[in-house]
Amino acid sequence: MSKIVHPYAHRLVILRDWKSRWFADTKKYVEFLTGDVLIREFLEKKLRGMYISTIEIERNQKSTRFIIKTSRPGLIIGRSGEGAVKLKEEILKKMAKLKLTAPQDFKLDIVEVTNPEADAAIVAYMVAEGLEKRMPYRRVIKQIVEKSMTARGVEGIRIVLGGRLGGAEIARTEELKRGSIPLQTFRADIDFKREKAHLPYGDVGIKVWIYRGEIFADKKKELHPAK
Repeated sequence: MSKIVHPYAHRLVILRDWKSRWFADTKKYVEFLTGDVLIREFLEKKLRGMYISTIEIERNQKSTRFIIKTSRPGLIIGRSGEGAVKLKEEILKKMAKLKLTAPQDFKLDIVEVTNPEADAAIVAYMVAEGLEKRMPYRRVIKQIVEKSMTARGVEGIRIVLGGRLGGAEIARTEELKRGSIPLQTFRADIDFKREKAHLPYGDVGIKVWIYRGEIFADKKKELHPAK
């Protein structure tokens, strides 16, 4: 039997960092981990439609920092920062509702993604948005694949749809691929995301892989390590 491994799994530390960055003892660990999962789910649901790439969480003894990466920061920040202030208050309310320890210093950073067509999470949402507008699924994935392949740094893309495509009675899968996706090469920078398109006759699952070339260590740093 074949085993499907998440592309992030064996690239952690080598190419990618954890999405939650903190250290805690046994007592705090369960609370922090539960809080991260539930608040991330809350934010993904609330900010759906705002082209969110990733939500990263950093903690230390006194402060907690949320980093939201999006291609449209203006939608979240709002006029004169009102949206960001309101979102910060809602996160703190959610933490209180979940009975999590309130941080002494809470920060919310909104970072712009400059190359959205090379980001799997944003591309997956673009596919979902097209399907939810009842556009033909083949046209949606073809347009997005061609658009992503013209983006800077993208060397390959694969999109897989699964479900009642086109309102058919029997669920099936449809796939479109351009370029190469070397999943077994450790130094290959592969971005991956799962998404759902909510349609009247059921959800359609979306998977997106984007290959952004190979990453090699900087030889100058290796020859002259920082003292």
